[in-house]
Amino acid sequence: MDTVGRFAKTILNGFESYFADFQAITLAGQTFFQDERWLDMHSATRARIDLYKGKVNKTLEFAEDIAGERMRELPFWAEARAAYAALIVDHNNFEIAETFFNSVYCATFRHLKIRNEYAFVFSDRADLPEQFDRSVYRGYSLGGISKPSLADVIDRLLADFSFELPWQNAPRDRDSLVAAIGAELPWTVADKSCDHGKLEMLRAVFYRNKGAYLVGRFIRNGVVTGVIIPVLNSGEDGVFVDAALFGADRVSVIFSFTRSYFMVDVTIPSQTVLFLASMMPAKPISELYSAIGFSKHGKTYYHRCAYRHMESTDDLFEIAPGIKGMVMSVFTMPSYDFVFKIIKDRFTPPKDMTRRQVMEKYRMVKRADRAGRMADTQEFTNLAFARKRFSDELLDELNAVAPSVIEEHGKALVIKHVYVERRMTPLNLYLQTATDEEVAGVMEEYGNAIKELASANIFPGDMLLKNFGVTRHGRVVFYDYDELCPLMDCNFRRLPPPRNDEEELASQPWYSVAPNDIFPEEFRLFFSGNQRARAVFDQLHSDLYEAEFWQVLQQRVQSGYVDDFFPYRRRERFVRHG
Repeated sequence: MDTVGRFAKTILNGFESYFADFQAITLAGQTFFQDERWLDMHSATRARIDLYKGKVNKTLEFAEDIAGERMRELPFWAEARAAYAALIVDHNNFEIAETFFNSVYCATFRHLKIRNEYAFVFSDRADLPEQFDRSVYRGYSLGGISKPSLADVIDRLLADFSFELPWQNAPRDRDSLVAAIGAELPWTVADKSCDHGKLEMLRAVFYRNKGAYLVGRFIRNGVVTGVIIPVLNSGEDGVFVDAALFGADRVSVIFSFTRSYFMVDVTIPSQTVLFLASMMPAKPISELYSAIGFSKHGKTYYHRCAYRHMESTDDLFEIAPGIKGMVMSVFTMPSYDFVFKIIKDRFTPPKDMTRRQVMEKYRMVKRADRAGRMADTQEFTNLAFARKRFSDELLDELNAVAPSVIEEHGKALVIKHVYVERRMTPLNLYLQTATDEEVAGVMEEYGNAIKELASANIFPGDMLLKNFGVTRHGRVVFYDYDELCPLMDCNFRRLPPPRNDEEELASQPWYSVAPNDIFPEEFRLFFSGNQRARAVFDQLHSDLYEAEFWQVLQQRVQSGYVDDFFPYRRRERFVRHG
């Protein structure tokens, strides 16, 4: 085998090693769920995220031993790309293998000179496999004279999805599911003489935090309705069905970009992604890959879709709506569902931190349990755009606040470092036009977001309304990370009362304040200018103004307690008796 062939084979071996270790970590998810080892579940999730970079770096070492000086020659990479493409032509996971090749290439050239001749900017085959493997799901027929009843089907389903723990009360869970499914999809319990549809359930169980999720779809006359069945562990009594969630919107929240990645044993990820896409047609494929742990390929898929969007539209990039940030400059385009965030060269006072510190905050979010309350991001280096797509106002802004981050090369504008994030409506803007009912709903969400992040050992820091966004599902999400820190690093204090008139009238604090001191009573200032929002917040979440509230949360985190972060409402949970 010649040098190019050995080089390509080394990268493929690196990918296979990564994928095997990825699966080994993932397979522990069921054990952690059954043994209630929630902290181990979180640690494994972080280890799986960190695995990719380590495997790329190790592969790079072996590849450099083989290629030597040719490692920096672009014609060599063109040959290697062709050889690698031949090796993976029949590979079940060719698309993720292509991304791994790209990662080794980008590590070599520091994300410069990225061309389809040398790396898989676009796949030689397709973004997704054309064939769909039906072996990834179990099928259950519904209706018809000779078909089983819905209750019989659910009995079979619960038997098929057996854990190493017993079902706490399978007949009760069956009845709850039959009632919920019948109410949502009446055809499933219609007269048996009718020709009904079918239920298809993915064989793999999705694990995250304290939940296990059974994922499937009802199909009738070509209409697909997704269903998620959350299963929880009650300890010694066994597992139980907690709810049934239906439809693309509810399912999409389960697979949200605001939540940590699932532990799910999938031998061929693309098949699971195709199944999920049929349930959530509006969900970007990139987010589905990320949701099952393959965030690097999610990034590749995102880039390909972004390129095609730019090619098919002609609107301009412009400064994103909302109050300009002190640390980041944010832009988007009207036709696009994502925003681009650039770290400024100099931060607006009183912000006092470095670029590296901001980047560390974003890395922290990437590895954290986002609890459904922080947006996932994709980080890009040397991302090229067509210069003509930038409005004059935006170019002036970028040249003024981040000149070191942008370069013009002919017709191209290259941004040296940028984060990409799903676009949301800034909470402060949402409130400007919200009805009283919407204000009540979104302020409840805002307070819940702060509390859930704190329970996950995350303190947002700057909790101004402008730093939170409202998703299309009405959820409130935190997206400004420069002041973020672990909850355990904070010292929550009461404001000392003034001892005399002079202290009471002083413009500066008369008491000492350490860098990590937090005074929750001052949180009321976050509502300056919006008394309508504050009135609702005071009614629903006034406990956030008390230092003792935060101190109790710290004690719970310190004790190792892991809170429940389920992506559905309490009212959607089944009532359990016995």
